[in-house]
Amino acid sequence: MNFQEESRMFKKILVPSDGSQLAHHAAEFAADLAQQHGAQVVGIYVIDPFPYIGIGDASAVGLQAYLAEAKAAAGKSLDDIRQACAARGVAFAGDTIERNVTYEGILETAEAEGCDLIVMGSHGRKGVQALILGSVAQKVLTHAKVPVLITK
Repeated sequence: MNFQEESRMFKKILVPSDGSQLAHHAAEFAADLAQQHGAQVVGIYVIDPFPYIGIGDASAVGLQAYLAEAKAAAGKSLDDIRQACAARGVAFAGDTIERNVTYEGILETAEAEGCDLIVMGSHGRKGVQALILGSVAQKVLTHAKVPVLITK
């Protein structure tokens, strides 16, 4: 390992995505940053588990339809990050996980993958609406053990 590799500031950047335009912008920003630092990007899409509504065929069919749609959205979102990385020659790994609490899934993944930076889009809410609704970005900022970069 040479000096340049040892002094690299970021080696693994986590990019949580929800498929939004803000998430796309964060993915491009993270890919640019990863290219500059010679880092890898890890994309994550967190699926809310299917709400339990009872027992029977209707529930099973609903679960299958829900998971199929959620996995399709996750695949599209992770492909967006993958393309941003590929365009810049940046290594990429992506995963979809199920968690009841999105920000906890993001933080668990950051720790499990050994990420040293989280780059994510802001939610776009302001004032009282952000305070009342809260946000995944705010929770990640509050609880993360690594630096968090929020893109606008």
